[in-house]
Amino acid sequence: MSTETSQPALTSTTANTPANTTENRPVNTLALSDFEQRRLLRIAFSGVAGFAICKIMGWPYGVFFAVFPMLLMGMVPVFNTMIAAQFLGGVVVSALEVWLLQTLLVPYPVLMLMVVAFFFGCHFRWMITTPYLLLWASSLVTTTTVLNLGSYQPESIHNMMIATALASIISVVAAALMFWLIPEPDSPGRPPEQHLSKAQINHRMLMGAILCTGSYVVFQLFDLQDSLSAQVATVLVLFPMTLQGTLLSAWNRARGVLYGCAMAMLVQVLMYDLIDHLVLVVLAMFMTILVAARLHLAERAGSATGFGALTTIGILFGQYMQPGGDILYSSVYRVTSVIFALVILMICAHLLDRLLNGFAATRNE
Repeated sequence: MSTETSQPALTSTTANTPANTTENRPVNTLALSDFEQRRLLRIAFSGVAGFAICKIMGWPYGVFFAVFPMLLMGMVPVFNTMIAAQFLGGVVVSALEVWLLQTLLVPYPVLMLMVVAFFFGCHFRWMITTPYLLLWASSLVTTTTVLNLGSYQPESIHNMMIATALASIISVVAAALMFWLIPEPDSPGRPPEQHLSKAQINHRMLMGAILCTGSYVVFQLFDLQDSLSAQVATVLVLFPMTLQGTLLSAWNRARGVLYGCAMAMLVQVLMYDLIDHLVLVVLAMFMTILVAARLHLAERAGSATGFGALTTIGILFGQYMQPGGDILYSSVYRVTSVIFALVILMICAHLLDRLLNGFAATRNE
């Protein structure tokens, strides 16, 4: 397979709207087309389905069950066996990486760090040079999350991987069910292929791998086990793998986290002591997801402000929206930690971009 061509997975941009519905798009750009309205319902129903199943079964790590369905439905506008295989394959890749690192390399921190950097570099390179972006992107997010949380709770890594596997299976089943109940009559068009030089591929791979490894080191050196959103945000904003794309992604992510936290806090204030009733919490989550998902689809810009709000809602509901939970404090802490982490990351990204552009083999023209 040539490394000169990148075939990214489908994302929620205007290029993914079915060709024969483009002409029927509403004049008002904030209005949703029929295609986008169907996506809106799929995202909302699949998100609450994973959350509800987790709470009914009493499973831990509800954040995976709330976020994974929304990631799958929000990242790609279609669903087929290849998408399902990539999403499930991401869990397998992550499980193998975590097992190798935690079983063999924990006594050797320097060697472990080198292997982590190597894994991250492989993920970013294969995200660019293969048509399986969803597989490598989803497994990267899962691996970094489990490694970070597992370093504080080593005895829970096994349970975390079981939770991620169950959440992935439920997400795929929910997606298949949603496309059966709310079918899509037309196939979206593929986004244009990127034609990158070897230097550009090297630049983007090193940008992603070095910054992702740096984020991993920082969250290991400091006691930041409650900063899940900040840690995940520092990974998600790297997916453009260019300075300009990362800066824009970070700005949108910060706004999305702010919007998501504001909506979650409003839900808790309105519900007050009714938070003990699961049915009411599920209904509140459904309505909140509808608002965030509509913003996500109306932006037609992939992982932008709406997508950041969507995943933030999933994290807050899945991890903190429970009897006795203080979502107000969690939301304020989440906003400040995400903004601080992204500011530091953007400074490092600017310096690293200048350094890499100083060499012909890694110049991003």
